[in-house]
Amino acid sequence: MKVKAKLKNLRVSPRKVRISADIVRGCNIEDAIFRLDNTVKKSNEPIKKMLLSAVANAQNNFNLDRSTLVIADIQVGEGITMKRWMPRAYGRASEILKRSAHVYITLEGQEASANPAKKKEVKSVKKDDKTEGSIETVEKVEEKKDATLKLNKKSHYRVDAKKKESREKGFNKTMFKRKSI
Repeated sequence: MKVKAKLKNLRVSPRKVRISADIVRGCNIEDAIFRLDNTVKKSNEPIKKMLLSAVANAQNNFNLDRSTLVIADIQVGEGITMKRWMPRAYGRASEILKRSAHVYITLEGQEASANPAKKKEVKSVKKDDKTEGSIETVEKVEEKKDATLKLNKKSHYRVDAKKKESREKGFNKTMFKRKSI
């Protein structure tokens, strides 16, 4: 099940918001909140609020379990751009662009069932083996499939190998660098 939330007209440049968005993409909820709390960026607090809002939507509206939620997708787009003027030397003026961002988040998770998951049933059957003259016990395992299990098999989030390696190294390496070396 996919749950969506959006944040419009965040008064931070989209280029800077994308850094925070890249930090939490593909993480589970607890890991994402930890990363946002421990990174110093202006856009982290609004993204965290939006993430908690999306989690509340998932729990209350769609009956999803918080522990199974994963940030499947987070996108940052351009919002409105306010244009201001700054006086310069010799009577000139230069334009200042005050940019804003729109942030869209998609969570994926499994439905929380009212009944706890049923355990596998084990049946023992006795067989007579005529050749050896002994009795063997054979165990058969039967699983009861729920509709939720069918959905869970389909909804898997794949992570590219490069992104997985970069997450293992650490999330502070992705910070904005002013000039390339």
